Amino acid sequence: MTRAETKKRNRRALLEAAFEVVSRDGHRARLDEIAELAGLTTGAVYSLFGSKNGLVVALVTDHLRPHYEEIEQAVPAGLDLLEAVDAFARHYRRSCDASGALSGLSLQITLLDMALHDPELATRLAESVRTQESHLAELFAGRRHGDGVVTPHQARRLALGLRALFVGLTQGVTLGLAPGADEQYFADAARALASGMAGMA
Repeated sequence: MTRAETKKRNRRALLEAAFEVVSRDGHRARLDEIAELAGLTTGAVYSLFGSKNGLVVALVTDHLRPHYEEIEQAVPAGLDLLEAVDAFARHYRRSCDASGALSGLSLQITLLDMALHDPELATRLAESVRTQESHLAELFAGRRHGDGVVTPHQARRLALGLRALFVGLTQGVTLGLAPGADEQYFADAARALASGMAGMA
């Protein structure tokens, strides 16, 4: 195995171990336990991620990347804004029924708790989420809406609103607090938000 392959394998092992330990222990997660579970030393964590916080941020990025890649595939080019938002909403709702939805919610809540205990981590997590959110904004920018097209500024504001809307709805669905929030409900809520784009200059 080459050095690059070993590094990639060790990185994956640490991320998987971190997901398990962080989801369970939150801000009390111990670096030595994560390393031990991965079959590595804490030195490997510092070498690959720089710190425990670096590992946690990488964990979030690793967790979000496939989610946003799937969104890009679910919302093809050529749709106008409301059609794109509709497709995005329906995809998001289907993800609530995926096998990993509950563990994803657990990680999300745990990370919020960790951020409350560590301002430096909170800042780095916010930067990571904003980076992913910018990819979502790019998905909507330039699409037809009314008599014009969505500007990058409008797309950023819409992406922020949609993320907040769907994070809340997803929590409700996963916890059984929103039994009527089916695909159509998600799509209607998203369209209602996007339809006000003219006022989001």
